[in-house]
Amino acid sequence: MRGVAALAFVACSSILALEATAHAAGLEYAKRGVRPLARGGAFVAGADDLGAIYYNPAGIVDAGSSILFDASWVNFSSDYTRKALLRQIDPNTGETVGTYERTFTPVEGSTPFVPVPTIAGSFAFDDFVIALGAYAPYAALTTYPEEVEGQPAPQRYSLYSLDGSALVVAGLWAGWAPIEQLRVGVGLQFLLGNFRTTQAFSGCLPERFFCAPESPIWDVQGEIAVGPIVAPSGSGGLIWEFLPGWRVGAAFQGPFLIDSEATIKTRMPSAPVFDEAYQEGESARVKFDLPWALRFGLETRALVPDLRLEVAFEFARWSMQDQITVEPDGISLNDVATLPRKYYIPELSVERGFQDSVSIALGGEYAIRATDDLTVDARAGLSYETSGIQEEYLTVLTIDANKVTPSIGAGLHVGDDLRFDFVFAYVIAETVEVDPATARVAQVVPVIANPSEEDIVNGGTYASRATILGLGAVYTFDRPREKAKDEPDEIPKSSPPPEKAEPDPEAEKDPEAASDEEPADEDAPADDE
Repeated sequence: MRGVAALAFVACSSILALEATAHAAGLEYAKRGVRPLARGGAFVAGADDLGAIYYNPAGIVDAGSSILFDASWVNFSSDYTRKALLRQIDPNTGETVGTYERTFTPVEGSTPFVPVPTIAGSFAFDDFVIALGAYAPYAALTTYPEEVEGQPAPQRYSLYSLDGSALVVAGLWAGWAPIEQLRVGVGLQFLLGNFRTTQAFSGCLPERFFCAPESPIWDVQGEIAVGPIVAPSGSGGLIWEFLPGWRVGAAFQGPFLIDSEATIKTRMPSAPVFDEAYQEGESARVKFDLPWALRFGLETRALVPDLRLEVAFEFARWSMQDQITVEPDGISLNDVATLPRKYYIPELSVERGFQDSVSIALGGEYAIRATDDLTVDARAGLSYETSGIQEEYLTVLTIDANKVTPSIGAGLHVGDDLRFDFVFAYVIAETVEVDPATARVAQVVPVIANPSEEDIVNGGTYASRATILGLGAVYTFDRPREKAKDEPDEIPKSSPPPEKAEPDPEAEKDPEAASDEEPADEDAPADDE
């Protein structure tokens, strides 16, 4: 009954978690989970609590009937110094007569204090376990200024803010141990929530006959809100103890294919041609993909007593996210001078240029028995991950780079049922220099007519980092598999008592007569005397 109550609590909490501001800008900035991150993200073969719902669902077999809650603050910060090529054009021929590089005022991006949660519960039936839970990715929910030194911020064509985005993965998982050395698990997940971004578009009319593409009076302030998002996916994994104290693990996480309703709201430019203009309609559809991933791990518990070490590898198919497509549903700009009275906004595509990424992690934990009721787990890890974005497509919407993440943590076991967890990690990312001559992300221009040269907006220097602090707790109600191992296979039946010999009546009358041996004569001399 306590296990059923725990599942009910988790079900309610998972629904409430959807209203918390989790985040996902389409890219995870670090490994997730308080205990797994303290091990550097090396938690594929050694997964043995409800953190396994993300890394390897086979690990929930060892979670028993339990409940887990943790939360981490991803304190992400970034610096961006935009660089752009300015062309001097002959007004008579239209030919470029000179090119100059301009460096803009640097801007800083920051994230709010928003703990990113994991909450899950499980119920065990001997060798079979089911779990219900929800988690959010450790991504960067970044906000940049709208103005810098009294001028429009230079990053405005990529992003103002992701504030208001709320994405979470909720699901149901099942695990089974068909034999003592093998665990298998599967899961059904749903990506739920909404995604919101604000940025500036260009209202500069095609051919730029009487406007400059980055003149502030031609900026369109836009907001795209995608949701409600409901995208299904699945996962599976296994853990095999091929030798005593040695385990291998493998897991697969399926992709999330987002095809959702959206609303687009705009504020018209201040240029005179828009004095009478207004937007009609705001409905649209937005499509983008989040990748599938493969994970492998090898853990040993046989080298040193109470020490667990794991090395893990992950491949993520980020190249799936090649673009974000926005399909307006009858949205029109009305009464814009020099345009037809009703101009319908065409389909827009934001090229992403993502690439596959790989990561490798090494980590472990060492159990220290403090008292009979207290045990401390000392944890540490180190991971390296390659960037999921081609350099020429990098923007402040999703900053990413090759990253090294050292981490430390601890777990405090109170008795056999309760454990508290802590993690500190620091993400060290490479500084990326995007040459404005090779940068590929162009300014979004909703009005399309004759082709013109694109205005590239993502050149410059990108630097980023993150500090991660997290706390968590696990309470275990029951471990039926451990009980089964402690109990003998068959309780031996007690042997019947030996039959009591019948008394000899003659012996009772004359005890000496009952003996076949004659008593020795104490006075007889010894044979050698």
